[in-house]
Amino acid sequence: MTDKRIVLSTAGSEEEAHKIARHLVEQQLAACVNILPRIESIYRWQGKVETSREWLLLIKTTAERFPAVCDAIRDLHSYELPECVAVSIEDGSPEYLQWLADSVQT
Repeated sequence: MTDKRIVLSTAGSEEEAHKIARHLVEQQLAACVNILPRIESIYRWQGKVETSREWLLLIKTTAERFPAVCDAIRDLHSYELPECVAVSIEDGSPEYLQWLADSVQT
């Protein structure tokens, strides 16, 4: 296992997704953010089942920076409760994992 993480979050618009992604990379909280357009999310919110079109963000960062990534998402996001879930990266090419580490400010 590594100390690298993929953080999942969603945004309600393309503009919001780009704003969050750019901020995370510019502030060296993330090495890279992939934006997957126009996903459909079905979820329970305040007792009702909702459906929304969203943009999925795949954020590459480290375990150490995960709390700061969540804070930034919360600060920049329009949602009352934005998603911020980390998935551990078990393994990867040493060169890629090093680039990720070098790109994230500790």
